[in-house]
Amino acid sequence: MTTWAVPGYTESLELGSGASGRVVLAVHEETGVPVAVKYLSESLRTRPGFVHDFRAEARLLAGLDSPYVAGLYEYVESPDGAAIVMELVDGVSLRALLKRRGPLEPEAALTVLKGSLLGLADAHRVGLVHRDYKPENVLVVPDGTSTLVDFGIAVDAGTSAGVAGTPAYMSPEQWTGAPASPAADVYAATATFFECLTGHKPYPGDNLAELALQHVDAPVPAEEVPAAVRELVRRGLNKDPARRPAGAEAFVAELEAAAGSAYGPDWEGRGRARLAALVALLPLLLPSHRGTPRTTTDTARTVLHREPGTGGARAWLPGRAGLLVSAAAVLLGALLTQGLSHDPGAAAQGAAQALATTGTGPGAQPEGSPGPTDSPLSPSASAAASGSVTPGPGASATASAATGTTASASPTAATEPDAATPSDPPTTPAAPTSTAPAPPTGPTAPTPSSPMPAPTPTDPAAPAVKDVTVSGFRQTGPTTATATVVITTDGTGPVAITLTWSTGDTAGQPGTGDGAPRTFKRSGATQYTLTVDHTFGGNGCYWTVQATTSPAAAGGSVSQQLLTRRCDLR
Repeated sequence: MTTWAVPGYTESLELGSGASGRVVLAVHEETGVPVAVKYLSESLRTRPGFVHDFRAEARLLAGLDSPYVAGLYEYVESPDGAAIVMELVDGVSLRALLKRRGPLEPEAALTVLKGSLLGLADAHRVGLVHRDYKPENVLVVPDGTSTLVDFGIAVDAGTSAGVAGTPAYMSPEQWTGAPASPAADVYAATATFFECLTGHKPYPGDNLAELALQHVDAPVPAEEVPAAVRELVRRGLNKDPARRPAGAEAFVAELEAAAGSAYGPDWEGRGRARLAALVALLPLLLPSHRGTPRTTTDTARTVLHREPGTGGARAWLPGRAGLLVSAAAVLLGALLTQGLSHDPGAAAQGAAQALATTGTGPGAQPEGSPGPTDSPLSPSASAAASGSVTPGPGASATASAATGTTASASPTAATEPDAATPSDPPTTPAAPTSTAPAPPTGPTAPTPSSPMPAPTPTDPAAPAVKDVTVSGFRQTGPTTATATVVITTDGTGPVAITLTWSTGDTAGQPGTGDGAPRTFKRSGATQYTLTVDHTFGGNGCYWTVQATTSPAAAGGSVSQQLLTRRCDLR
């Protein structure tokens, strides 16, 4: 049986695999940019709950724009499979560093903790709780910085989602199934920090019952770490979540104060240099070195950068500076093929801020997303992942070399041009995720002198829109919100979705229009999911989003309203 692959990508290497899925290194055929594709396993694809969680992971990533978190480019679903195309983080997992190089010096441990905590802080800021922070889910790139990956079991803060996580890093409240909170992530990050410093986990329980008791009742083993950071460890591993830093941002402030006082103002620079040196000793664990053959063009060097984030799903511009090999491969391909010119800037503008869900047949699953990581705990997935308790269906795969998450422009759903859019006993290593090189920003490849004319395909007839739903509308900042709209059609022809925003002071009434409407054009599927951000200029207490389609939906347009946090109506 042929394994389904996402159209528009050429796969070259499997970066990791687990009970819930696998992660592969691929190249976006149109641009030559490396990406990481995370596939939901065949055994879970027919189980709606796992598909739902897989979709949920994609939606969470779509609403999170952070330089410290591997980002989403595209979610693709068909009757034959489901996949998340992510930003490729070309790094080595913290687990691989600890396994091969042993404990880290305090400055290096503090540096890797700070980088990933900044990713957590960005997640906490938009109301997300990761729930599975561990060494497998922290990637260290060649410059010594770190990135947080795998939001397979992440949930909104305050959600009661049962017992889930990786046992060795789970906070006392996670063992009891209490509502998710940022303080639980702080606990897991501190447990990882402890392991970086000592080479072993805070509590050595041999089974789940023993681990649970230790995390809930055993004293914090702070005396095992250097004196300068003992208070950080005591605070972060406190049994009472109210006595821990409230979230990652507060923990970063405490970390910086302790590090500066103990190791001087240059502690982070020295720590980053040490991490970079350790990564340099493990080059074969980098996705780029594993997946790209060596050639004489390795002498090329291209400096790439991330364009300012626009919110929502990221535009087609991978986030981190490309490594030598990947950049050379992109440049060589452009020079050898003399293909049609490609303008990364234009690609960025044309890429969707929206999440594209493609269901190309009646068998397509209706709603879902990946959740589990390699060794998380969750009753529903314990049967799916032997040897570890795993929550949900995350397609987390295990790879000593962090799997990247890059994304590419959706082959089946493209955004309308600018005129229409302003826009963790046993532990299975968690799904790797990585960050890769962005497309070169220099001159585009020359166009052949006499190119062959491209055939003009005949567009399918416009479908009937069976349903349009605003499945989520939430405030993400003082003036910002994100809306998720699901459109279901009876065919794969073109459909246009327009979102209109308004503000007002009366519940149930849309109020005054806020900004220009935004239109997205889609085709090639029977279901589309758009996750779109909006910055409100009006001062009304109520924000409203309205979705209309062309052709018009059977039930007409739909809208959803929220009461902003800045207004307290009594």
